[in-house]
Amino acid sequence: MPNEPTLSDSVMEGKGAYNKYAKLPAGGAALALPLLERTARNLEVDAGDHPVVIADYGSSQGKNSMIPMQVAVKTLRNRMGPNRAISVFHIDQPSNDFNSLFGILDADPDRYSLNDSNVFPAAIGRSFYENVLPAASVDLGWSSYAAVWLSRVPALIPGHFFSPHSTGSVRAKFDHQGAQDWEAFLSLRAKELRIGGRLIVVLPALADDGLSGFENIMDQANAVLAEMVTAGSIKAEERAQMVLRSHLRRKRDLLAPFARDAGFQQLIVEDLDTSMLPDAAWTDFERDGDREGLAAKHASFFRSVFAPALASALDHVRSGDPEALRLFGDRLEAGLKRRLASQPAPMHSFVQSLVLTKQF
Repeated sequence: MPNEPTLSDSVMEGKGAYNKYAKLPAGGAALALPLLERTARNLEVDAGDHPVVIADYGSSQGKNSMIPMQVAVKTLRNRMGPNRAISVFHIDQPSNDFNSLFGILDADPDRYSLNDSNVFPAAIGRSFYENVLPAASVDLGWSSYAAVWLSRVPALIPGHFFSPHSTGSVRAKFDHQGAQDWEAFLSLRAKELRIGGRLIVVLPALADDGLSGFENIMDQANAVLAEMVTAGSIKAEERAQMVLRSHLRRKRDLLAPFARDAGFQQLIVEDLDTSMLPDAAWTDFERDGDREGLAAKHASFFRSVFAPALASALDHVRSGDPEALRLFGDRLEAGLKRRLASQPAPMHSFVQSLVLTKQF
């Protein structure tokens, strides 16, 4: 039906594009590394000989997981010595670019298994809105920038594609879906964590005033899509179906499940940190004044993260045309570069980092 929202199985651009251009999520994850190190250092690990299990929920193509997993593995290894096995499971939906992930695990200079023969990486192709690992099997969970993606699109957004730019009943539907999915994600992870296990979740966030830092790039991309409709490169009906499942939450939204009984599904909030992530590309621009360079970095980031989801509304992409996604991405990126270069603006963003512990 034309008035029903679409749902894209493919979120990130393949062939290693996300690894290459998704510097902003890597920066957000870096803010949480001290939390990760402290959590791994204080994690209760029994004296048995079974593998310690780390779960990376939402690994994408792997590059942004290498440093966090390196920190976790190194910290645990310093505590346990060289002989205890450590299993690391990288989890993402079946359409993920696992070839790029395996290439990173095999040859990246930052791979956490380098020089450690008792670390065993593996991958699971399943949505984290399902059970992905056995009950009470995970010692340490990590999820960076992944739980921002909803399990489904609850509504179309008139005049836009990004939920923070929605209003009224449409915004209410996104907020409701966001609350449902957050509780579902927490419930599933609570089952998979063992008693005493910990989960760190890093998310791009909304400030209390509703701002995220992504307002300009989302509005500029929205304007490019309108230009593409006018030029005839996409249909107005296709544009109307474009919606991102990415939904940002405020601090109060993340804490809501824990407000009832000071806990949720045996999980308690051990730590919560809110930070501003400076835009590294803007820092470069302030130094060199290169408008085109700034625009290229921002546009490549947008394309690698969001273009496949937007393109899922296109008839040719749905029909399996292998060139349709590339052509759409090329046109969107070119238009976005042009607009961003003419109106340079920073993309400083907010990041929430939570440490959750499973109690008895």
